[in-house]
Amino acid sequence: MERTPFHAILLALVITAGTAQADDAAKKELTSTGKLRVGVVSAPKANVFFVVTDPGGKPRGVTADLGSELARTLDVPAEFTVAHNSGELTDALEKGQIDVAFLPVDEERKKRVAFGPNYVLFESTCLVLGSSSFQTNADLDRPGVKVAGEANTTTFRAATARLKNATVIAVPSVGEAIEMLRNGKVDAFALGREALVPYQAEIPGSRILEGYIHATGIAIAVQKSKPAALAYVSAYLKDAKASGLVRRTFDKAGETSAVAPAD
Repeated sequence: MERTPFHAILLALVITAGTAQADDAAKKELTSTGKLRVGVVSAPKANVFFVVTDPGGKPRGVTADLGSELARTLDVPAEFTVAHNSGELTDALEKGQIDVAFLPVDEERKKRVAFGPNYVLFESTCLVLGSSSFQTNADLDRPGVKVAGEANTTTFRAATARLKNATVIAVPSVGEAIEMLRNGKVDAFALGREALVPYQAEIPGSRILEGYIHATGIAIAVQKSKPAALAYVSAYLKDAKASGLVRRTFDKAGETSAVAPAD
């Protein structure tokens, strides 16, 4: 049947109404408190995942900027919860204490929260002191070796699974792990490769080991059983990658990491 202008107008109205209903459902799921509660993770140095906080406690960094822009699209203010590690953030999201977060993806975490697209990919490896003989991550897998990792994180779980003979020690934050390494309380610290670069620069002679423990992505995430919220944040991040927003956010922060490819 040939479509008349009236049919085309009617179809457009139906599509518009459906989109508005989906957006309303997403806003109800994401902003029930009248704001968007965004979870971020702090560290002494910012990167594409970690933020730093200013003297007033306000987070600065890539995930803070992406969260603020998401709140703007929903026409609500962003309220930030700053965690010590991604494990704390996963707990908060699962319990409904925050509405959205950006989290490294692994199978354990998929059981607890719902993931949208990745915005960046990364590899986990280890930082060691220059006085050590370790050259690769495999060299660490021996009795008596101690490796620090942030508690309840993707990297910690990967290090525990891969380094079966070493002792992997859970620590609450990046800052504490770096101090343990400096003071010789551990032999290595496991974290994302690019996140380790500024700490390597601060510890003379230290080096980042060849190869990797684990490779994954960092993605936008919401609480499970919130399909409208998941659809909305997924569409937001896909558009943010396609429009160049994620790239501009990286550039603003001085980050050279590649944006994750389109899903």
